[in-house]
Parts: sequence; structure tokens; C-alpha cells
Amino acid sequence: MDVTQCSIRPARADDYDGVVAFTQDTWPDREGSDYLPDIYHEWIDGDPERTQTLIADVGDAIAGICQLVMLSDHEAWAQGMRVNPDFRGDGISTKLNHALFDWATEQGATVCRNMVFSWNGAGLGGSRSIGFEPVTEFRWAQPAPESVSVPETVVSDPTLAWQYWENSPARTHLSGLALDTEESWALSSLTRENLSAAAEDGGVYAVVDDSVRAMTCRTAVRTRENADGETETTVEYGVGAWDDLQSAQALFDAIRADAAELGADGTRVLIPETARAVSDAAYLRATISDEPDFVLGADLSDW
Repeated sequence: MDVTQCSIRPARADDYDGVVAFTQDTWPDREGSDYLPDIYHEWIDGDPERTQTLIADVGDAIAGICQLVMLSDHEAWAQGMRVNPDFRGDGISTKLNHALFDWATEQGATVCRNMVFSWNGAGLGGSRSIGFEPVTEFRWAQPAPESVSVPETVVSDPTLAWQYWENSPARTHLSGLALDTEESWALSSLTRENLSAAAEDGGVYAVVDDSVRAMTCRTAVRTRENADGETETTVEYGVGAWDDLQSAQALFDAIRADAAELGADGTRVLIPETARAVSDAAYLRATISDEPDFVLGADLSDW
């Protein structure tokens, strides 16, 4: 197909069937289904000053879709990039993303990031081909909610949490990123203001033993219906960072107790994809996600 014949425009409600046609079985060899059909209408009803959802229209079919969200005054997040298999190799993803880059810079963005599952070779290659460069990788630790005793070394203090984060190896590895407080499955720069806001709801913890040795912050409590029609509540923590096993144990105890108090069925804690962090979490009997996720970024400062 001649890519010049493809029209890039905002997604509409009546595009739904065309989008579902090529996203309902995006990864046939993986467990689980694509989330796009479930959240499509929510996407296009979003704040037009904060989000932009574009589709590639070739007249008789939808060739692709992608959304961009402004996470801060300078950080954009691209997600949901899907290209109709009938039009792969025709430059659709490049045209979609460049249109989103144009919109992002108009909003003041100087960087755009995305996340790609580490097993998604096509997605990784496609992201690199349109200007995204590697930023970091992370994994999920999932300590089970439990009403455990929290050590006296654990305090709820955003200043101390920031003190630890500011100089931690985790911050260096993650390029200063943590789970965004507003957008699900997005990462943005963790700021002192983020921690202060989270602390207002009692969601910031630091471990202090002679010095500050660990920190975490709660970013969201999410409730969804599982495949069996049952309601599940998961508490998400934007990042978990620590010095050693002892401080990690104290931090995980705080997370378990916090999640249990909120009536959660499970947790997700973003941790650096390092041998130390992942093996520490495993040693402490937290469930670990099977594979890491990659974050990539495109510099828009001179776009």
C-alpha cells in the first residue's frame, strides 16, 4: 500500500468494530487477550488536552491505532500501538507515531516514552525503527497482602523516602522513573511532589536503620473483574528500592500490611530488573513476574 494514501485522524466511536477486528487476537501464542477492545471507548472519551488517540484510515479498513498521554508538562507516553496485520511493513506505525510526536511537542513535551514487553520482538524492533531508544527495564514483585507486624524501622516520611530515592542505585537503573500516579501501565519521573502527595494518603514508606535504607510509594488501588466474574483488588506501588535483604524485608512487610489494611487481594511493586533486586524479592518469597518489561524513549527536544 502507498502510505501516502493513508489518513491519520482522531479515533471515533464508530471505528470500534474496525479496531476490534485486528486487536482481539493480537498475541495468539500468549495467554490473555489484548486490552484495547475493553478500553477503546474510555480512550476516545479522554481529556482532549491530555490524550490523543489516532487511527490510520485506509478507507475500507483501519490500518492502525495508537494513543499518546501527557503525563506531565514535558513527558509524553505512547501506548496501544497496533498495526493491522494486513498493512504491516507499509510504514503505518511510523506515520502514526510521528503524528503523535507532532501533537506532543505542541503540548510542550520534550520526551516521549513507551513500554514494550520483553518477549515482543516485533514491538521492540518497531519502536527502535521509529526513533525510540532503550531507557530501562523493570519487573514486578508481588508480595501477598498480610496483616504482619511492621518493624519500628519503617516510617511514613516523604522527605526520607526522597532522600533515599535521590541517591539510590535503583533510581539510576530506572532513569528516575516510577509508575505514574494517574495513568495505568505508564512510567514517569518520580518527583518530591509525587511523594508528598502520596504521603497525604499514608502511602509512602521509608526504612531507617542508622541511615535511610529503603523506600516505596503507593500509587493506585485498582479493582477489576477477573475471568471468573469475581472482583479483585490490587494495590500498586510505584517503585520499591532498598539496600539489602534486611531493609527489603522491612519494606515488604510494610507493603504486605498496607495492602491487607486496604482489603487487597494482591500487590504489584515495580522493581529494577537487576540480579540483586529480583533475587532479593524472590528470596523474600514474593511472587515475581515471569519476564521483565522494557521502557524506551524518544527525544522530542528538537523534533
